[in-house]
Formats: sequence, C-alpha cells, structure tokens
Amino acid sequence: MTTLSTGHSEVIHSNPVDMVEEMAGANDWAVERHGDDELTMFISGHYTDLQFRVFWREDFKTLQFACLFDLRVPEGRRMDIYHTIGLINERMWIGHFEYWAEEDALLYRHASLANDPMLGALSEEHVATMIDNAVNECERFYPVFQFVMWGGQSPEGAIEAAMLECVGTA
Repeated sequence: MTTLSTGHSEVIHSNPVDMVEEMAGANDWAVERHGDDELTMFISGHYTDLQFRVFWREDFKTLQFACLFDLRVPEGRRMDIYHTIGLINERMWIGHFEYWAEEDALLYRHASLANDPMLGALSEEHVATMIDNAVNECERFYPVFQFVMWGGQSPEGAIEAAMLECVGTA
C-alpha cells in the first residue's frame, strides 16, 4: 500500500473536491478542474497512467471516484471482459469495476456518503484512503484485464495468474 500525502491544512473544506485538489498538489499529480464539483487527476501507476475523475454531489452528500484505465477493449473480447469484471467484483469489498461500451471505457468506481450529521464532512484521511484504495485495486487487477484482452487467457485463468502471491525471496 502506498502512502499519500494529504496536503494537510487547517482549512475545513465544505466541498471535498477542494480537499482532493489540495491532495493532488501535495502528491504532484496533474489536475484539471471542471467546475466546483468535479476534477480530473492524472496518476502514474506501475502498469499504466490512470485518469482519476472526482465528483461531488451536494444534494446526496456523496463523493464519487471513477478511475479510468488507458485501455481499449477489442470488440472480440468484450464478452470476456464483462465476465472478468463479474468475477473480479465478487472478490471486492469496496468499489467495483465497470465497462462502458459506448465510451469504450474500463474503470473502477467507488462512492462514499458524507451525510452523517454526527461525523460531519469527509476527513482528509477518509478521502486519502479512498484514493489509495482505488489506485491499489486498479494496479492489482490491471494485469488481469491485460491477460484477457491481449494474452488470450480465460477470465478465470487470468485472475488465477494475476492473483498468484509470491512468498519469500529467490
């Protein structure tokens, strides 16, 4: 698990997108702000660059992340990718993967509610954990998608190969 800098300040953010923008600056991630309630961060992963979209819905008091891979799914492999996503999502506790055929977008998505009057706004630690979790899940499952799309493996075989945990040293 990586350690994110929160860019901690004493400023209380009523809009968590402002907090995310501050964190992006503290971690040297490129950012494009699309308005008060939306931004895109560009995060370099081990396998690929991630386009990390952040949305705040004030009416629902919900912060949502959509982390898009720089991958295009070959048309002949789409059914296998849907099957792969179903198998992966069965293993996940937080968030889920999706494939949007119309946009040809493979992504991880997660949302968190901030509507508990006892807890108040989302904390920096909570948001940092959300970001860290999203990046880690994308990194963990990126090889699975590669094995299915380009390696010709079955979804089951790709998951088994990618989830192999090595123990010890050689």
